[in-house]
Amino acid sequence: MTDHTRAALSAVQAEHRFVLLTATRWFPVGVVFGLTVLLPLERGLSVAEVGVLLSLQGFVVLGLELPTGGLADAIGRRPLLIVSGVLAVGSTALMIVAQGFGMFALALIVQGVFRALDSGPLEAWYVDAAHAAAGPAAETAPPAIERGLARSSTVLGVAIAAGAVVAGLLVAWHPLAPASALVLPFLVAGALYAAHTVLLAALVREPRRAGRAAGAALTAGLRDAPATIIRSLALLGRRPVLRALVLVEVFWSVAMIAFETLTPVQLADTLGGEDAAAALFGPASAAAWGLFALGALLAGRASRRFGVARTAIAARLLNGAFVVLMGLVAGPVGLIAAYWLAYLTHGSAGPMHNTLLHREAGPTNRAAVLSINSMVAGGAYSLGLLALGPLAEATSPAVAFVAAGCFSLFGALLYLPARRSERARGNTIETSKAYNR
Repeated sequence: MTDHTRAALSAVQAEHRFVLLTATRWFPVGVVFGLTVLLPLERGLSVAEVGVLLSLQGFVVLGLELPTGGLADAIGRRPLLIVSGVLAVGSTALMIVAQGFGMFALALIVQGVFRALDSGPLEAWYVDAAHAAAGPAAETAPPAIERGLARSSTVLGVAIAAGAVVAGLLVAWHPLAPASALVLPFLVAGALYAAHTVLLAALVREPRRAGRAAGAALTAGLRDAPATIIRSLALLGRRPVLRALVLVEVFWSVAMIAFETLTPVQLADTLGGEDAAAALFGPASAAAWGLFALGALLAGRASRRFGVARTAIAARLLNGAFVVLMGLVAGPVGLIAAYWLAYLTHGSAGPMHNTLLHREAGPTNRAAVLSINSMVAGGAYSLGLLALGPLAEATSPAVAFVAAGCFSLFGALLYLPARRSERARGNTIETSKAYNR
């Protein structure tokens, strides 16, 4: 069987593999979701130190996003995905044994490398496979990838929700009595990452690039990666729509800091301890990610009626408003209810944003464009942590929620160029249809 034959998937097969691998990628994330903040706090680190750790991870991703994205475009998606899976197992093992700031920093640096390698290649592989299945027709009528992206986001939410349920049960069960109740979820997550890596090796198939052997492909890829990066950055300069889409991440990432990082901190303060917060945050985050999945499903349907860009704008505005609400409500019940609404709209925004990105990219730079988007998101997230972490500690998490939510609302304005482009694109398609009649 040749490489080409092995890689020749139908659009439906590619979508099924993409959705399955999305589930196995994000299920272990759900198992340790929130615990990455709570475990260092339990072992003596301060909220500000945890903020520095998470920002350190973000800066690692920031520095590696473009090189790894360019490398994925040059040598293929599969090698980088497999290496990222191995590093995911390693970073989880380091989290288990970490005690002081230095060890946690090392764990999060390795995790940052894993996320940089993992950012974009799987999605780029799916979109390329869908275009390949469409054949020459893809040049004039690109396949409707928004359905696959929306389904992937739905499964992502379900996977993290299921993982969070498992995390809550594992913390409550606590069979490893001498150790912290927070350790077992990390052990389970490491095993799940290992299984995901095996599935990546089995299911992600793509033809060898330019008929090169593996070593020659790597050497050529390393040589070609800088040129790919330069071309992708030049694309930002030439395409104002793409540039505006990438800048949305600056505002979106600040909102994410609030509902991802500050929610377990606020719960720990309210409930009087990290173990109590972890036990409650497990089922709460499970429900939140279930709503994330529902939001992605609703966005996929709404986009068919109202358009992708308009759906993205609505999701961005609602998400920012609900983050503000998280800072205004009192008590754990109100906080969790607003947290759920924030995740509902977070799930709606993701697939719409990525669909708009893919409209501005091609097969030779798709992973690099996704990496640029992730690089901006990671950089904004890291800088935001350095501001919001101290703000929450000096005032209260509620003040940080309101500040982050208000700031994120402005991101909706940056979807307007994509909205105008979508309207023009729709008019062109309608004109073409009328002409062909």
